[in-house]
Amino acid sequence: MANIPLARSQFLLPFVGILDEIGAPTTSLLERYRVPSPLETKSDLYVPLLPTIRFVQAAQSTQGIKDFGFLATQRLHYSHLREKTRALIAHSPTLLVALRHACNWASREDTILSMWIEHDDDHVRVCSSLARTNGLLHLEHSQWLQNIFSIYIVRQFAGLNWTPTTIAFEARYTPSAATQSFWPNTRFLSDQRAAWISIPISCLSLSNHSTELCPPPQDHEDGPSGYDIVEILKLMLPSYLDEEVPTLAEVAEMAGVSTRTFQRKLSDVDLTYSDILDTVRFESASTLLRDTDSKIIEVAFASGYSDPAHFSRAFRRISGVTPRQFREQSRLR
Repeated sequence: MANIPLARSQFLLPFVGILDEIGAPTTSLLERYRVPSPLETKSDLYVPLLPTIRFVQAAQSTQGIKDFGFLATQRLHYSHLREKTRALIAHSPTLLVALRHACNWASREDTILSMWIEHDDDHVRVCSSLARTNGLLHLEHSQWLQNIFSIYIVRQFAGLNWTPTTIAFEARYTPSAATQSFWPNTRFLSDQRAAWISIPISCLSLSNHSTELCPPPQDHEDGPSGYDIVEILKLMLPSYLDEEVPTLAEVAEMAGVSTRTFQRKLSDVDLTYSDILDTVRFESASTLLRDTDSKIIEVAFASGYSDPAHFSRAFRRISGVTPRQFREQSRLR
């Protein structure tokens, strides 16, 4: 089947802004490479990816711009990610869960973009790659964007000054000395199997402390949206953790909707009732581990687990570390 790789116009706007500021013939360059214009009115629409890459490289070459991709990232913000992706990250209990959401929804940013997580000793790599682009030159521009958005996601949990120990490019490309000076504690690698950044495993269990508000996507139906329901459940369920937690059917009845409608509302935001219950249990357990000296088994029971082994597995699935390791890391911080 024929396929046309697409990217959101949002990611091309920083390149266009730089060109406009230096007085480059932006419109004629866009026309030459069959990229739609004006882009300012089409920021949430999609444009063909390969002509876009050729446009960016031609602009860099003809205008004598060094590290065009890096300069573009300085104009990008976390808010340029899709609203749904940002909302999922905002509702993630840990960085690990947020990164999984980002990997799951990467193809909604660029249709041929894949993201995944690899373990590497005491670090993980958040990797990204554009499918079917082997041998294509000048992918460093898009790989700067891929890596910077991974960095922005980590910063929602680790703080705005966090930087990776390594930034790697799939392209045969080395940033200029001026660009590397912006990242004094980061090493750069090129000609890798994928673009990636390195994150200490100890960061995966961090909670989201960003103060940036992310309004939930607008629902086109009457009644509360899936994100409204998530917030309500996160307020309600902690009071049930030390007894029998309501079933899905019982919660749907409390909401005055059918079980199927309730499930669909949550599915619209890529969550299940089990996901939310796991998040509530994790948040309860992490608070007890961080702020009390309760035994691990006591934390498990208080968080609604009847089996401590099940508690440890569930906690590690969300945080990337065991409850005991989480407690030790929290006290080191």
